[in-house]
Amino acid sequence: MPENFEFLETNLDLIPEVTGRIAAILAPDGGLDQVTRRLNKLTKGAVLRVTQDADFHKRKSGEVITLAYPMGVQAKAIDLVVLDKRAERNAARRAGVSLAKLRGNEELLVLAGALRFADSFFQGIALRSYNFLAHKEKKDDSSFGKVTFSHNKMETLKPLLETSVAITEAVFFTRDLVNEPANILTTTTFAERLMDLVPLGLEVEVLDEAELADLGMRALLGVGQGSASPSKVVVMQWNGGAPDQQPFALVGKGVVFDTGGISLKPGAGMQDMTMDMGGAAVVAGTMMALASRKAKANVVGLVGLVENMPSGTAIRPGDVITSMKGDTIEVLNTDAEGRLVLCDVMWYTQERFNPVAMIDLATLTGAIIVGLGHENAGVFSNDDALCDALLGAAKSENEGAWRMPLGAAYNKLLKSRIADMANIGGRPAGSITAAQFLQRFVKDSTPWAHIDIAGVAYIKSDSDHAPAGATGWGVMTLNRLISDQFESP
Repeated sequence: MPENFEFLETNLDLIPEVTGRIAAILAPDGGLDQVTRRLNKLTKGAVLRVTQDADFHKRKSGEVITLAYPMGVQAKAIDLVVLDKRAERNAARRAGVSLAKLRGNEELLVLAGALRFADSFFQGIALRSYNFLAHKEKKDDSSFGKVTFSHNKMETLKPLLETSVAITEAVFFTRDLVNEPANILTTTTFAERLMDLVPLGLEVEVLDEAELADLGMRALLGVGQGSASPSKVVVMQWNGGAPDQQPFALVGKGVVFDTGGISLKPGAGMQDMTMDMGGAAVVAGTMMALASRKAKANVVGLVGLVENMPSGTAIRPGDVITSMKGDTIEVLNTDAEGRLVLCDVMWYTQERFNPVAMIDLATLTGAIIVGLGHENAGVFSNDDALCDALLGAAKSENEGAWRMPLGAAYNKLLKSRIADMANIGGRPAGSITAAQFLQRFVKDSTPWAHIDIAGVAYIKSDSDHAPAGATGWGVMTLNRLISDQFESP
C-alpha cells in the first residue's frame, strides 16, 4: 500500500521543522512565489542563485534541482521542481515521478503552492514511491518515509487527492500480485486475495473445477489439468450504477506460472513467467479502484486462474478440446495457453452478463514485444468507438497503447485439419492470429477490445510510473475509460 500521506493547507511555518527533504515548485522563468521566496530567505538567497545561473533557462519541465544540506534549515535537501504552475496533467505527473525518484527513504514535505493539477503531481510522487519488500528480511532501509503534501486550496483539492490515493492503492495491488512468486501466489491464494476485496463493496464469487466442468469450460480446464494447483474462475461485480444498467465487462488471463506445458519453454528467463497472470491482476486492480472510489457504473471483472505445468496429466500437442462455446480446438502448442483460458471466460461473461462492452487483457504473445517493445500495449478491437475511447484514456493516463489490425485474411492461418480451429497460426503475425482466435468467441453484438500487455506488464528497467518489475499498466487507463464512457452523471 502507499505509505502514509498527510494533506495540509500551505503552512510555511513547517519549513524550519523538517529534517528530511523539502520540495517546492520553481517557475521556468525563475520567478519566485510565496513558497520559494520564503525558502530563498531562509537559505540566504540560495534559491535565487539557482535562477540566476546561466544555464537555468535550459532546464526542462519536470527537472529537479537539488540543494543538498542547505544552510538556514534543518532539512537534508531542498528539491526545486521546475514546472509551470499551469502545466498540463501529464507534465505535472511526470514531475512528481521525477521528484519521487530522488527522495530515497526520507520524509518529504511537498509545498505545491498554487499548482493547477496538484493532484496529478501528487499521484506521480505516489506511483513512483513503490518497493516490493514482502520477502525481504530487512525492510526499513528500503521503506519510504511519510509525505506531507500541502497546497494553497487544500479544501478543494483534498477529494481529488483521496481519489488519487485510492487509484494508487489499486495500482500497487496489481503490482504486488504480478511481483509475487508463483509458490506464494497460487491459484488458491490469488482467489483468496480477491475475496479480500469484499469489504470494499465488491461481490466476489469463486467457481471451482467441478462448476467449470459443468459449464463446459474444457479449454480452460485443459490448460490447468497438468498442475496440482486447481483451476478457478473468479467473478467480481461492482454495482454502482442503475439497477437496469448493462454492465461493462473486464476479463483477465491469470496463468500464475507458465512453463509452456509439454511445449516447454527454454530455461533461460522462465523465472519471469510468474508475471503471466498480469491481465488478471489488472482486472483485479481496476475493480478495486472502482469500488474504492465508488464509481457510478456497473462493472464485472472475471479472471481465469490456472497453472500451466508439464506432467503425466498435462494436455499434449495434437490434443483436441471443446470450448464452452462448443467449438473444437486442436492444440498445436501447449505454450499458447492464454487464449484457451480467455476464450471460455469471455464466452461465459457474455452468456451470463450480456455486457454493454467487453475488454480482455493478457500477457498473451512474445510477438507483441517484437512489434511494439516495452513502450506500448497492443490493442485489437471490433469496434472503432470503443477502441478510440480506450486509446484516448491510455493517452490521458500516459500509458502507451497502439492499435493493431484484425482481418479475415488472418483466419486461414488458424485452420485445422481435424478441428474447428488450431490454437496457433505459426510465426507470422503471431499477436494478430492470437487476437483473431479470441474474436471467434466474441458475439457480433458485443463491442470488444483485446489488450496484449506482454510488453508492458513487467519490465526490466524503470518505466514512467514504476521501478523495474511490475508496472500496474492498465489500471489507470481502464479506470479513466469507465469514468469517461460508462459512469452515470
